Amino acid sequence: MNKRLRVDLHNHTTLCNHATGTVEEYVKRAIELGIDEYGFACHAPMNFDPKYRMKLEERNIYEKWVNEAKEKYKDKIKVLLAYEVDFLNGFMLDEILNANVDYLIGSVHFLQNKNEMWGFDNPEFIGVYKSVDIDKIWEDYFDAIEAMAKTNYFQIVGHLDLIKVFKFLPKKDVRLIAKNALKQIKKSNMILELNPAGLRKPIEETYPSKALLEEAFDLGINITFGSDAHSVEHVGFGYSEI
Repeated sequence: MNKRLRVDLHNHTTLCNHATGTVEEYVKRAIELGIDEYGFACHAPMNFDPKYRMKLEERNIYEKWVNEAKEKYKDKIKVLLAYEVDFLNGFMLDEILNANVDYLIGSVHFLQNKNEMWGFDNPEFIGVYKSVDIDKIWEDYFDAIEAMAKTNYFQIVGHLDLIKVFKFLPKKDVRLIAKNALKQIKKSNMILELNPAGLRKPIEETYPSKALLEEAFDLGINITFGSDAHSVEHVGFGYSEI
């Protein structure tokens, strides 16, 4: 009987400026947990929101760290090199979109509100939820997910329904709101990440919700797993739940 692979493909490093621990510490913990394939997908450089991502000039050190771990521990675990890229037209970098990596995770963390961008998963912007129609926010978010999938730059969809993070939920059926985005994800042959980081947030629920996961299953969308670790303690977090 073939062993079922245990994978964890969405993990960060200190270069994103909001994570702790070394690459080696993460890999050693993954080995302890019996993870077979462990991917680093730290927040990619971009000409926006520099506070929460690596600088372009830090790209080489990031890739060096991961590639060194890949070689050092190759007999114990398969280490993968990737980036989590914020989908934001006009700010993404060609150097990252065309990088020689194992995969790219496409994520949406920013939406347009009037003439400004707001980071909807950042507590600093939580007031926006109360000033704009909640269904409009959700529709804008899934429109962005759909547009992200249409680019064909990315292989994995990061935390599909991250917009629920602070528990501001839509009045409309989320399955209807996400319908076109999910169809495009399937059309673009992207893989959906099951991400337990929401269990650590106010929503206290994995990404995506069961309802959206059922829709994805009906469409034949494949899945993978990523703990979205920002500390060594997060490695393998919530794996049994997801």
